[in-house]
Amino acid sequence: MSESYGVIAAIVVLGLLGLVGAFALNKALTITYPTADKLKTYESGVDPVGEGWAQVHIRYYLFAYLYVIFAVDAVYLFPWATIFAELGVATLIEMFVFLAFVAVGLLYAYRKGILGWT
Repeated sequence: MSESYGVIAAIVVLGLLGLVGAFALNKALTITYPTADKLKTYESGVDPVGEGWAQVHIRYYLFAYLYVIFAVDAVYLFPWATIFAELGVATLIEMFVFLAFVAVGLLYAYRKGILGWT
């Protein structure tokens, strides 16, 4: 049993050494000439004007929330649907609980008016 821990420890140590070695090699081979223009902050090639703070509308977070709902639904529902007959009644109940959570998220989005086309 202790031999397997030794193998795992060796793999972790080798992985960390490889990571540190890659960063060290990158630092050693990179040639940089920092100038004032290179160190200036920019966004997509546009010079910064004003402060860096901007207010974001809440609807963008709601769109992200909807995306997460549908992405998680797809990630779990499609693989489950391919083998649900082999898994039994308990997984069927669990999937209905999961779909109830998804339905609550969709109901929230509907009540906020996000699902309507403009």
